[in-house]
Amino acid sequence: MGTGAAAHVPAVRPERRTRATSADRSTGSVTQKEEAVTLTPPPTSPTATARPALLRRDGVWVIIALALCLISAVGAFFVQTNGATVAVKDLRWETASGIEMSALLYKPDSATATAKAPAVVVSHGWWNNREMQDANYVELAKRGYVVVSIDMYGHGDSGPLPLGKEADAGTGMYDAVKLVAQLPYVDHSRIGVTGHSNGARAANFSLMIDNTAKSPLIAAALLVDNEGFYTDLKDPKKYVNNYGSRDVGIVADQYDEFFFRSYDATGRELTPPREFIHTPNAQSFLEFGRNPSGAQRTAATYYTSTVDGRDAFRVIYTPAQTHPWGPFSKQTTEYTIDFFQRAFGAPDPIAAGSQTWQWKELFNAVGLVGFGIFLVAFAKLLLATRPFAALRATGPLELRANTRRGLFWFWGALVVSALFSAWSYIALSQWSAIQGVVFNAVPTWIPQGAPFFIGLWSAINGVFAIIVMTVSYLLFGRKNGQDLRAVGILPGWRRFFHGIGLGAVVVIAAFSIVFVVDYFFTTDFRLWVLAVKAFTPDKIGIALLYLPLFLIYFFANSVAINGFNRFTIREKEWVNTALLAVFNALAPAILVLVQYWTFFATGDLIPGFGGIFSIWLFPVIVILAAAAVITRKIYRATNNPYIGGFIMAATVTMISVSNTLTVAS
Repeated sequence: MGTGAAAHVPAVRPERRTRATSADRSTGSVTQKEEAVTLTPPPTSPTATARPALLRRDGVWVIIALALCLISAVGAFFVQTNGATVAVKDLRWETASGIEMSALLYKPDSATATAKAPAVVVSHGWWNNREMQDANYVELAKRGYVVVSIDMYGHGDSGPLPLGKEADAGTGMYDAVKLVAQLPYVDHSRIGVTGHSNGARAANFSLMIDNTAKSPLIAAALLVDNEGFYTDLKDPKKYVNNYGSRDVGIVADQYDEFFFRSYDATGRELTPPREFIHTPNAQSFLEFGRNPSGAQRTAATYYTSTVDGRDAFRVIYTPAQTHPWGPFSKQTTEYTIDFFQRAFGAPDPIAAGSQTWQWKELFNAVGLVGFGIFLVAFAKLLLATRPFAALRATGPLELRANTRRGLFWFWGALVVSALFSAWSYIALSQWSAIQGVVFNAVPTWIPQGAPFFIGLWSAINGVFAIIVMTVSYLLFGRKNGQDLRAVGILPGWRRFFHGIGLGAVVVIAAFSIVFVVDYFFTTDFRLWVLAVKAFTPDKIGIALLYLPLFLIYFFANSVAINGFNRFTIREKEWVNTALLAVFNALAPAILVLVQYWTFFATGDLIPGFGGIFSIWLFPVIVILAAAAVITRKIYRATNNPYIGGFIMAATVTMISVSNTLTVAS
């Protein structure tokens, strides 16, 4: 994570108004005479008159936060249930593979034992969860399909994935297909599968398993943002039709970070993703496995052939979008709707372009905002209660404009920290020694590779921030009167752990809201790839493994932002806060911008900077910008940078371990 806020300027002083005498002015002396001193109440608790005012003000913000969370839950619920005409069930069951599977079942009221409906099993991609398919399950269920959205093995609330067993039961998808085939309100001749990225890979695995079944179950498959199986699985030089008489389609993004390239015998890339439709693989697929020599079939066209006495079709869509945008693309969702309506028909036909899932995304985002507000408002509200009253700052700190030399340290440290953050991220992504751990390719005691990578990068940047702050203090701050105790950097152990206790209560309360929303409405709070969701108890133990890494960063980051860099710019503190928020997220934002600028301009990613590493930065950008604001607001009320740092570290850790892949040890 970026440490753009790791500049260090002692611009904060305890409140005291002073003026220089005329003699002092004439001689240029820095001697000042005290004009007035503001008396403050004892630090043990707010005054009797202040406490009700604090309760009212912060209580209002807590109510606003809870209202936003409720609006989010109710709104998202009514969108995903199509006005309460689709029943939603949270499924947990032990499959034939011996692993517990988690899934969401969407059953329209129109699907009954006497009016059986077609069904589609949908799957997210690698390092995601079942809620990432909400565009598909909202739109398909609204049109009368029974939809099951799975947590693939190792993801979300499903059991851990045994290492090297991804292909078994299609990482869980085929086990879900077998469950769907037993439902009394499903037309067993019209069962389809679709998935994004690794979910498409799971669909491919499931189709190959289904090929060996005595009574095949899958009639149609749409592979989103992953390759099809174009050649014989034992002889890659021989084109074959691996999908038989099923209807099959592929969504091949023109700017896919991982797939749809062609290579020569030496491994040199011949064509980028945007030229995929012209490759032999694509043409053979559209030709039902025949030799593609001379074929010139086009994208978004349905090609039909009779296979084993049944008319089947093939289609390839090539939207101009990136890989992670697939699950949130109106265009891809339209392709999915059109594909299954052609394959199975629809009990309630609705034009593919008529979509409402975006409203669910909006409501989910409203809840995410409410969640963030709650972290701050509830923390401040607790300061007005007896157990935590001693943590409230007893008086405001006077903020002064910085000096020219101070601004030099401020801007210099911002730039240096941002550069180090970007460099360290790229260097870590290229460190071959940890690749096996990060991608869960080798046996290890680390159950989740992605959070480990982000946590390790965070800790490295946290240590660097501490080094920069130390240098700043020794060379500049100490000589200019910086008081580490006055600005809360050295609060004392008792006050430090008291603050950690407050932070723990806030985090527990915030996630309790998430669990209540999940229980009553089967929704959560999210924006694209940033998701705050309910989790299974095992995630708490996993989170404790990574929490120290995130604590190093967020403690250092909060100290840098609030203890070293809080001063006015143009006589306004909010300008200071805004700058720190921007620089906090600047390094990952630049890496993403440069990566995709290069991709769009050339058709290829930056050499040596893998696409997954830039995708992992999307939520980081939002989190780091928010961290500057959240920790600043809590610091202003407590004069303690560690409370906000702990709240951010614990929250981010739980978000990370709840939205990734877990492998069995």
